[in-house]
Amino acid sequence: MELTTPYAAIRWLEAAIGVSLLIQTFEFLRIPQATAVTGVWSWPVQRADLAHAQRWLRSVFDVLFDARVHHAHLLLRVVAAASLLLGGSALIIGFLFVGTVVILIRWRGAFNGGSDFMTIVVLSGLLIAHLAAGVIEPNLAWRAGLWYVCIHAVTSYFISGAIKLCSPNWRSGHALTTFLDGGLYGPLPVGSLLRRPRVAQLCAWAFILWECCFPLGLVGPDWAIMWCAVAAIFHLLVFRFFGLNRFFWAWVASFPAIIHCAGQW
Repeated sequence: MELTTPYAAIRWLEAAIGVSLLIQTFEFLRIPQATAVTGVWSWPVQRADLAHAQRWLRSVFDVLFDARVHHAHLLLRVVAAASLLLGGSALIIGFLFVGTVVILIRWRGAFNGGSDFMTIVVLSGLLIAHLAAGVIEPNLAWRAGLWYVCIHAVTSYFISGAIKLCSPNWRSGHALTTFLDGGLYGPLPVGSLLRRPRVAQLCAWAFILWECCFPLGLVGPDWAIMWCAVAAIFHLLVFRFFGLNRFFWAWVASFPAIIHCAGQW
């Protein structure tokens, strides 16, 4: 993976977030019943959230969240996301950024929690890079966007680990077992190794130390690749046990920025 130049890293970043956005958009296209007038996420019901907003703003969202307009938006989003595989522009990134914010409003702020946050972070970094490239020296603009993504991604792991470190339930391993019992395929088997307190505690501490030490990944590119590889395995496990596939793709999209920035000391 050639990430030594800012432009190459930006291209990898665009391609990675393009794949992530395509998967997200195809998922939205598969659930039109949920957002229909009679669905569980009916806009006429959710519209009450904007009861105190300006009338013109409610009218704008009424148009945007009309079933046909929303479907057309998702189709345009597929085209825009796919185009990132060939190369991005301020216009395309801007469209995807604004569209993502609109979709999050439709889902009352989040559809899939942290993956939505990281999607916005990567798009923001790309938008910074493309807009700044028209004003300042391009390499400096690319680096600004990459560092924006890198700092957010690294701190997201560090904060997650710090929160676990401050939790007695995580330090004892009890929280890990509790979370896995609520996984996609039901409670852990009675004889599972992860039901053994010592094993659960060891696994929990492995995650805690890895997340808390994630900033060490910026020591150099080799370190960054190692930390990102472990992160990919971690997100695959989260996908396996909890079905959160978006987390994997959203955070993988940030890895080119982390690896590039680690080599810029």
